[in-house]
Amino acid sequence: MTLPDGPQTEAVLKTLLIDAATAHGRYEAEELGGVYDDDWPSWYAAHMAQALRDADREIRGRS
Repeated sequence: MTLPDGPQTEAVLKTLLIDAATAHGRYEAEELGGVYDDDWPSWYAAHMAQALRDADREIRGRS
């Protein structure tokens, strides 16, 4: 299932970002011992991509 255009997509992305931020905070605290993760963009991207796959959704470019 692809993501819809407009506000629905924005809502999905906002939820993914909030969920990633929460999970990443736990990751930094528990796995990195409170050390700042300089590579957080890669971590967020991987986490969000997995969440999309788990929800059977994908982002496609325009054809």
